[in-house]
Amino acid sequence: MSNRKYFGTDGIRGKVGEAPITPDFVLKLGWAAGKVLARHGSKKIIIGKDTRISGYMLESALEAGLAAAGLTAAFTGPMPTPAIAYLTRTFRAEAGIVISASHNPFDDNGIKFFSSEGTKLPDDVEEAIELEMEKPITCVESAQLGRASRIVDAAGRYIEFCKGTFPSELSLNGLKIVVDCANGATYHIAPNVLRELGATVIAIGVQPDGMNINKACGATDLELLQQRVLAEKADIGLAYDGDGDRIMMIDHLGEKVDGDQILYIIAREALRQGQLRGGVVGTLMSNMGLELALKQLGIPFTRAKVGDRYVLEKMQEKGWRLGAENSGHVILLDKTTTGDGIVASLQVLTAMVRNHMSLHDLCSGMKMLPQVLVNVRFAGEHDPLQSEAVKSVTADVEKVLAGRGRVLLRKSGTEPLIRVMVEGENEALVTELANRIADQVKAV
Repeated sequence: MSNRKYFGTDGIRGKVGEAPITPDFVLKLGWAAGKVLARHGSKKIIIGKDTRISGYMLESALEAGLAAAGLTAAFTGPMPTPAIAYLTRTFRAEAGIVISASHNPFDDNGIKFFSSEGTKLPDDVEEAIELEMEKPITCVESAQLGRASRIVDAAGRYIEFCKGTFPSELSLNGLKIVVDCANGATYHIAPNVLRELGATVIAIGVQPDGMNINKACGATDLELLQQRVLAEKADIGLAYDGDGDRIMMIDHLGEKVDGDQILYIIAREALRQGQLRGGVVGTLMSNMGLELALKQLGIPFTRAKVGDRYVLEKMQEKGWRLGAENSGHVILLDKTTTGDGIVASLQVLTAMVRNHMSLHDLCSGMKMLPQVLVNVRFAGEHDPLQSEAVKSVTADVEKVLAGRGRVLLRKSGTEPLIRVMVEGENEALVTELANRIADQVKAV
């Protein structure tokens, strides 16, 4: 990882009102990004946001900074992150900016950038922006200042794009779908996509008030969706996160279907249709059950570091088209350039309709191994993962698992947590082993 000061694995993120998510910082960021990006040509930047109340403030600050650097901002209003990647490409814009903290609570926010190709900004561009941040802000001549505009039918354009990824000869007629939009950016998109393809849709989490995004709903909290799927006797439940780049599902029995299972279903269907090019990329957190199930199908599998940008890098390096994180970031490069919750859910629905199978049955070819994740908060500069005591207890646990499971310790990229993951065949044993390591991490 480079020594960037502000950019993390997923743009710049933090608590609203504390550095760096303050109006003055974001104004400067808009200006610095404008200076770097204006070197290209169209001078237009697409700006979208999720439904957080702080989006209004940050949008204005970005607009002012960009205008001072001579760039024009085109606003979409609340839109899923992948929609901004798509619109940036179709409008041939210089870049796209999303104001969102994804699945975090409403009082966090963040800024992430997409290149003109709809991919995350290359490291050298992020570094060039950080370099500009060190300089005092200047203003182009009045005649060169940027303007601001609204993209009138951003939602409609993206809805059509999503529908275009679903086979034209199929329809969702006869399917009852509960969709949970997390009171986030998909609230006015996902239900319409599904309805226009013929489904009966029950939409929840579609009343954003600026503060209820991801609150006890969406991809990070499935309880409400589970209850509703069972109560409505629905065929499937779909849960997006606040910015729409993640998808989790509930089958008709109320059971959770995560990113690993979704990836398995999509990969197997691609194989059946003769459309699978190469293999599949998961992460260090992907369930061993996925690896074993793909192996049975003869599909190559490799693991990337945790983070959708690393999954994407590995996919590009291998020339493969399918990758996902178990948290529900699913990247389908034959359809779009970035993780897209709606597009991924449509591919699973395609498999259901085409094979006349329930989601539950589609998952049955893959047996998930018990996987226990314990999060340990840590403060200060010391790294518990370097401690000899932690290394020694980890080695002991690996001996117990004897090659029929995995241990993974890693720092979270987005919060001050050490994630302790143990996977194996016996849930009680796995839980005990994970807690044994977590206790040692806490002690350090």
